Amino acid sequence: MACSGRPSLGRARALIFAAALLLAPPSARAHAFPDHADPRVGASVSASPPEVRIWFDGEIEPVFSTIRVENENKERVDRGDGGVSVEDHRLLTVRIPLLAPGKYRVYWSVVARDGHRTEGDYPFKVK
Repeated sequence: MACSGRPSLGRARALIFAAALLLAPPSARAHAFPDHADPRVGASVSASPPEVRIWFDGEIEPVFSTIRVENENKERVDRGDGGVSVEDHRLLTVRIPLLAPGKYRVYWSVVARDGHRTEGDYPFKVK
């Protein structure tokens, strides 16, 4: 078979697709994972924080992202107003009332801009 020196149409499409993937912004093709939180994962804080905040490494969808805080008895203790910050679409927050000393767990679930869901939980303690 003679070679014309030109790539086939299928190969050209594959090269264009690969180039588009490489040029796409990272947030358009990556899941969102926690970057840091306040209170920190596993932290022992001396006073009840006014809110729990988790920053992610990419933007998250407000409609599909949730956060809640539970006590040791698995009772929800946050104010029920959790969501993605209007100013920063990488920040998930929920306000909490004054917490008694004890162990608490933060549960979160987010959908990244690429449509992929990630979820997790972490503990913190109020002394």
